[in-house]
Amino acid sequence: MAGRPLPFCHILRKMEQITLGNQIVQYIFTGITVGSIYALVALGFNIIYNATEVINLAQGEFVMLGGLIMVFFVTILKLPLIIAFISTVVVVTAVGVLFERLAIYPLKGASVLTLIIITIAASILIQGIAMGIWGKDPYDLVAFSGRIPISFLGAMIQPQYLWILGITVVVVILLNLFFDRTIVGKAMAACADNPEAASLVGINVKMMVLFSFALSAAIGSIAGIVITPISLMEFDRGPMLAIKGFGAVVLGGLGSFGGAVFAGFLLGVIESLFAGLVHSGYKDAAALMVLLIVLFIRPSGLFGSIEVAKIKKF
Repeated sequence: MAGRPLPFCHILRKMEQITLGNQIVQYIFTGITVGSIYALVALGFNIIYNATEVINLAQGEFVMLGGLIMVFFVTILKLPLIIAFISTVVVVTAVGVLFERLAIYPLKGASVLTLIIITIAASILIQGIAMGIWGKDPYDLVAFSGRIPISFLGAMIQPQYLWILGITVVVVILLNLFFDRTIVGKAMAACADNPEAASLVGINVKMMVLFSFALSAAIGSIAGIVITPISLMEFDRGPMLAIKGFGAVVLGGLGSFGGAVFAGFLLGVIESLFAGLVHSGYKDAAALMVLLIVLFIRPSGLFGSIEVAKIKKF
């Protein structure tokens, strides 16, 4: 009958549906934000893998160093954010260069397994140095645009989320332009496809390997900088970030940059939805379950090919 008020139970059910819808939007935005960090870590993995066939398990330490060094520049040296940002990327890039020169370059002819073990040792060493400098306490960093949340589709979004998404998009675009439009990028791609042929036409393969570590460290530092204002940073965050980033690499397909980005977003959203709708303790298990299912169906990952370009000698 027209004009008749709805029963209270119907009103309550409708309010619950609206609230649940808002929560889902909130979880999706949070998941995409976290997934952006996984994607950046995964990109670092792929850059080094394409150049050396090595899985750099110290990639998470570049992220950790990015966050902690940024905190030092901003809170101790009182540098402006933009100058501290650039300085942090430069310092962590230098760490990546030193890592390659001191730990990877001298081991000519070493097996891939040996090099992977070296990256694990480097991860432990960097953690120890970071603990000695910064201690065991987590560190906060001022948010780039404050911490007043923005309301969007019923969800409350931290401004830092938008910074993370925006910087991730910029990094992906710049990487595509770098590999498609620059001589160095094309040289790195040529080395990944056929190192022997690349060296015959005058490309310095060893220098391209060095540049891959530098570029990977720079991307890792950016991930650490942007995530610290919303999740804090401490000396032992690196291994878990490396595991999640490597999961995105495997899910997307080793060597696939687009696959790494998509898989990073997918893992982040899955974790966030399970943490919010089911139980926070199941989020890692849910992401692992999806990863295993995909690998059972398609062992090369969502976007990977069976034949992956590799450099076996450098």
